[in-house]
Amino acid sequence: MQLPRNVKRGIGLVVDVVSISIAMVTAYLLNFDAVMPLRWSQWVILGGIVLAITLLAFIRFGLYRAVVRYVGFKILSLVFLTVIFSGAVLMIGALLMGIALPVSTVVNYVLITLLLTGGSRLVVREGYQRAMSREKERVIIYGAGSAGRQLAQALINGSEFHPVLFVDDDKKLQGTSVLGMPVLAAGNIEDKARELDIQRILLALPSTLRSRRRQILDALEALPVKVQTVPGMADMVNGDLSIDQLQDVRVEDLLGRDPVTPAPQLMEKHITGQTVLVTGAGGSIGSELCRQILKQRPKALVLYELSEFALYAIERELTQICQQQGIGAEIIPVIGTVQRRNRIETVLRAFAVDTVYHAAAYKHVPLVEYNMVEGVRNNVFGTWHTAEAAISAGVKQFVLISTDKAVRPTNVMGTTKRLSELVLQGLAQRQRETRFSMVRFGNVLGSSGSVVPLFKEQIEHGGPVTVTHPDITRFFMTIPEAAQLVIQAGTMGHSGSVFVLDMGDSVKIVDLARKMIRLSGLEERTEKNPHGDIAIEFSGLRPGEKLYEELLIGDNVEASDHSRILRANEQSLSWDEMEKLLGLLDDACQRFAIDELRQLLLDAPTGYAPADNQICDVIWNKHRTCSEDETDVA
Repeated sequence: MQLPRNVKRGIGLVVDVVSISIAMVTAYLLNFDAVMPLRWSQWVILGGIVLAITLLAFIRFGLYRAVVRYVGFKILSLVFLTVIFSGAVLMIGALLMGIALPVSTVVNYVLITLLLTGGSRLVVREGYQRAMSREKERVIIYGAGSAGRQLAQALINGSEFHPVLFVDDDKKLQGTSVLGMPVLAAGNIEDKARELDIQRILLALPSTLRSRRRQILDALEALPVKVQTVPGMADMVNGDLSIDQLQDVRVEDLLGRDPVTPAPQLMEKHITGQTVLVTGAGGSIGSELCRQILKQRPKALVLYELSEFALYAIERELTQICQQQGIGAEIIPVIGTVQRRNRIETVLRAFAVDTVYHAAAYKHVPLVEYNMVEGVRNNVFGTWHTAEAAISAGVKQFVLISTDKAVRPTNVMGTTKRLSELVLQGLAQRQRETRFSMVRFGNVLGSSGSVVPLFKEQIEHGGPVTVTHPDITRFFMTIPEAAQLVIQAGTMGHSGSVFVLDMGDSVKIVDLARKMIRLSGLEERTEKNPHGDIAIEFSGLRPGEKLYEELLIGDNVEASDHSRILRANEQSLSWDEMEKLLGLLDDACQRFAIDELRQLLLDAPTGYAPADNQICDVIWNKHRTCSEDETDVA
């Protein structure tokens, strides 16, 4: 039962009155020879004066306002100073009253008072924390450095977790005690986790390299406990998150790839002091491009976006960043579609845009399969119209965000992105005023449609976790790293260059799902383990989906000025050939001749090789069903 604050203060006052009185009597008795000649009345008067002044000092220093269960060094130091002051009052009072009081009496009084007043507070704090720790979740903190100590202090004063011990790789710390808790080597963690009934392990390693974090996570994966981590150092320094705001293990830690620091000269080359436009500015890639561009302090940043809400959200966020960081760039939100050449050309001319990053595209593989005409219109013709507008408006740099699905595509989306690359390569041959670059990369973590947030949601709801195929693999990269590499790649090579980002090793999706399940403190439910928590179900490949992705069409690649950017030398079409193909595609789209459109995609030099001959377009299939029904009726 919680007592009112005034009652608690009253109890604290009574305890101090009793403690100080006991201290005086004890100090008196310990110096029997000195106090024999004293009159009891003098001692009582002196004691009453000292007691009153000491209590007033306690009140003045706010000791009764302090919450006893959070007593720390600051409060104990105030108690110490007040007790010293009380001893001085006792000595001065004795001199003024003509009492021969030995120094040893005053010393005894100070020591006993300090023991009783300070000790009572520590006893209450310890008792409260022990009682509360029985209700808290027992945790191990991995990392006994500064972050680990701060986390432990926050958890001790919190109501959810009870830190039991530290684990650290530093041999100098192993075998020592930090905040009253032992520091062990990582090799002992499994035995201790079982012995102490640990429910959670918290990683306090905000500055550790991802490669090392992956090694640690691999070692902890077999333990039946949930693993969480403190925010990264950048988030804590920026004030976005505090150290006790625990997060689930980030997938980038599971991948173990350490990002390469961007080269400043490449990041700022086509941005600083210039006007930049980003199409699809509200999307996952487009919005991160905007954030990275803003750091390079452009003169103006034009946000070109079809979705009203997405445009509102990114414009508001970037405006706040400008205000907080003192960036003088003008943020210009523009609603528009890349399929209207006159609209985007007007925007490019109005703001005298120097550089365009073209991120607007339909990227969801099955949805583009179901909506072929819109996929071709938005991805192929949207790129063409935006590029022609850029040439007409005198834009200097144009960078296309491409995808690994453009390599030997098995789906319409990948084919349209490869055609977009061919459009820009043809335009690069036709003119020299606007410099075109294409940057090709794989999946980014946290993007719309990414499997990672889907897996997290499925695990939180008790499963099952759905994976399309047991052998499916994908390349992964963080959105910030991808955006930084896109900006840097856009400054290299000649017009028409295709750049490929080094994505590291491909990841087996089912292994990723299993790691996420185990690091959530859960077990996979299988035939051999029917009592597990989360099952993995294989739903089958979706329309147009590949088992694995590639980044290069051939082996003819060159190194670039950046260790993680390669330049691909690939076959392209002349502009005349490309223009003829665009005319045929436009005619098929206008007539909604899906069968002809599909044949054109198959005949185009993209390497398009679908898994089967089935057309998935939902409207086309509906028309065919209706036509067959009408024939049957006739």
